Amino acid sequence: MQKDLLKLLDLTREDITKILNVADQMKYNQKHGLAHSHLEGKTLAMIFEKNSTRTRVSFETGMFQLGGHALFLSGRESQIGRGEPIEDTARVLSRYCDGIMIRTYGQQEVETLAQYATIPVINGLTDFAHPCQVLADLMTVREHMTRLEGLKLCFIGDGNNMANSLIVGGLKCGMDVSAACPEGYDPDRRVLDFAESVTDARFHLCRDPREAAADADVVITDVWASMGQEEEAQKRRIAFAGYQVNESLMKLAHPGAMVQHCLPAHRGEEITAEVFEAHAEEIFDEAENRLHAQKAVMCLLMGEEFR
Repeated sequence: MQKDLLKLLDLTREDITKILNVADQMKYNQKHGLAHSHLEGKTLAMIFEKNSTRTRVSFETGMFQLGGHALFLSGRESQIGRGEPIEDTARVLSRYCDGIMIRTYGQQEVETLAQYATIPVINGLTDFAHPCQVLADLMTVREHMTRLEGLKLCFIGDGNNMANSLIVGGLKCGMDVSAACPEGYDPDRRVLDFAESVTDARFHLCRDPREAAADADVVITDVWASMGQEEEAQKRRIAFAGYQVNESLMKLAHPGAMVQHCLPAHRGEEITAEVFEAHAEEIFDEAENRLHAQKAVMCLLMGEEFR
């Protein structure tokens, strides 16, 4: 493992497998009441420039369960929001804390934070990548399907941070990956270049959701307008018409296919209420696994016994 978790492009397949294995152990320990205070006495600074429910609760709860402490730093209430350079924030927090988690807009901000910090930095979300969420997704798929290699993962919707990280994570774990995105909403060019470079994997980008979903083992979607894109909501509803995970689409997937959604879900837009409720157990397993996957990341980056 590297010092930081900034994006899945930085990880090897072995890194991802190690995180998932530790996450499985974390989940087992928590469910069976086994002590796992691996980060006792350690502190995680959590910088939030984007609002959150799952990211904040899962990281804060995870640090508590690991015996450590988490500090919530809002962009509105800290010097970060008043223009303090990210380089200075990195160096100050490195003197106080044992790790930093940041949820923000630009990927470069996270990269700069990690460059100047002497402690581990974890990307809780940027517009480019959502590595912690996709680690939880992969953990959930492996729980339900017992494996990742050889499965077909399909993403329907905006080529956003979720699509970027799913494509990278899926291909690195030996999955076939297909994505259906409207014209003008493709995944990041860096991700497409990576997909083209993976000679032993199959990746397919198309415009037709039905084509992408054919024989899929896992169907994943996300909201059409993410945080910060509210002004584009109407334009996006028009562009994404037809890019909905519904019963008709699911009939094209492999029998017994899973559905995943990073939440919050807009029922009636990217997914119907019927499909959401039919797969609610899988979707909320996915939400829960944010806790366990992130505990694994924190232990591997911040815990002495895991290095």
